[in-house]
Amino acid sequence: MTPCRKCLLSELSDLSLYEQVQKTVAAIPEDLRCTEREYRRRLGICRECGELLSGMCLQCGCYVEVRAAKEKAGCPLVKRRW
Repeated sequence: MTPCRKCLLSELSDLSLYEQVQKTVAAIPEDLRCTEREYRRRLGICRECGELLSGMCLQCGCYVEVRAAKEKAGCPLVKRRW
């Protein structure tokens, strides 16, 4: 798989990894997840970040689609974007 700046996992050809990440997101208890609207807003910000590479945050190594789903999680940059 070729690294892709500005791509989320859902946009890459390796859908098996995307499916695993989505299962992880689905396993987050409802009361610990942010709203769907907030989730989409966060992912939009991550898509524009220079630290995104093939769905992974280069600052912390997380898959942004998991981090963004957690209500209490935040951007790992010193100057947080969300």
